[in-house]
Amino acid sequence: MKKYGFKVLVLLCFTQFAYAQKQFSGKWSGILKVQAIELGLVFNITEQNGQLEATMDSPEQGATGIPVKSASSNKDSIYLEIPEIQMVYKGALIDANNIKGSFTQHGRSFDLDLSKTLSLKNKRPQEPQAPFPYKEEAVSFDNKAAGIQLSGTLTLPQGKGPFPAIVLVTGSGPQDRDEMILGHKPFLLLADYFSRNGYAVLRYDDRGVGQSGGEFEGATTADFAADALAAVQYLQTRKDIDKKRTGIMGHSEGGTIAAKLAASQKELAYIVMLAGTGMRGDKILLQQQEIIAKGGGMPDTTLQKSLNSNKNIYDIINSDKDPKVIDQKLRLYLGNEFKEGRLPHEPGATKDSVINTYLEAVRDPWMTYFIQYDPQGDLSKIKIPVLALIGSKDHQVLPEFNIPALKSAFEKGKNKKASVLELEGLNHLFQEAKTGMPQEYGSIEQTFAPAAMQTILDWLNKQTK
Repeated sequence: MKKYGFKVLVLLCFTQFAYAQKQFSGKWSGILKVQAIELGLVFNITEQNGQLEATMDSPEQGATGIPVKSASSNKDSIYLEIPEIQMVYKGALIDANNIKGSFTQHGRSFDLDLSKTLSLKNKRPQEPQAPFPYKEEAVSFDNKAAGIQLSGTLTLPQGKGPFPAIVLVTGSGPQDRDEMILGHKPFLLLADYFSRNGYAVLRYDDRGVGQSGGEFEGATTADFAADALAAVQYLQTRKDIDKKRTGIMGHSEGGTIAAKLAASQKELAYIVMLAGTGMRGDKILLQQQEIIAKGGGMPDTTLQKSLNSNKNIYDIINSDKDPKVIDQKLRLYLGNEFKEGRLPHEPGATKDSVINTYLEAVRDPWMTYFIQYDPQGDLSKIKIPVLALIGSKDHQVLPEFNIPALKSAFEKGKNKKASVLELEGLNHLFQEAKTGMPQEYGSIEQTFAPAAMQTILDWLNKQTK
């Protein structure tokens, strides 16, 4: 991560600055309140040689380790910025353990006070510990079309092989090879489990993450699918891998990527979709927004206005493939919403600044692709074996909508080798959960339900033995 700091001219200035930096070192958490929604945020701040480094976590959204690109302090004040999401935090110490500040994103500001918390390591009893009864190998492979090299870890059972193989593909957002989230390392656990049971497993850092090259920003699901295909093709160059018994296991967006590749590539023997979607992206987003808003106590009238506005925006994005045309339509719609007083904004903000703020939020190539992509077409083309699993308490890929959609697509394609199962009591991460809400992810000690892993293994053994 790039380091940020001030250049100092005299020893006295450096001493004062270094002291200010150390005041902010630690884990700071607070609650961001937006209408009826409360969102927990955590800033992890460290000091190295007089320079601040920081990452941000959003536990309810399942996002951790978001890099803070600019971090600086001056006496009792701190400044944190993440340009990719147009976020700025400014605060000032009121005592050694409390910061009073404001959080600004897309031009809208909210109070966000932070408190220093003890950095306690959560228990993760399932995390594999050495020595391991299999081999580990650091590997790299190329996505030649994109001109990038990806890096990961290949775990191999003892013996010569050739072994059946699994490529693990992460969900949305920048993820490392372990798909680490809130101290959990589900892909490390899955690699360990399946390699102990006779499978070679390749997991890799997303492009632009860890040791992988390329840029994460600006990439779409199609780009990440090309990376996953490069991983499969790399495995098929190895003599210790059985080409005819190689497949993909993808989580969330990774499950969608697995289906996308299975519909068009002959290299795959099977796919496993872990909380993969069966519906177009705009419907997924609206479902997520509704259940999270209701869980946060948002009034029905406010919720319906928000959902209607978002639906109108998504409909415009789905109305055309030309970004310029979409931009023009959105400007017209948002201009009318501003005129009618239906666009929340800061007092005194101009019409153009408010519209541009909203446009920036939906112009992201990944978001546009996600909103427009309907997996039904690809799902119905798959002819190889498929295991699609969704937890009954998944609040990100809702089973009541996605399971029927998945079954319908496989029935349409007459794929009798597809199996769609709802796993009772499991959340989006396949943990045994109480409510299934994202804020539970970090507090649950279990990383991945053993019964779910056994279900996958039993199915895989039938396909590969």
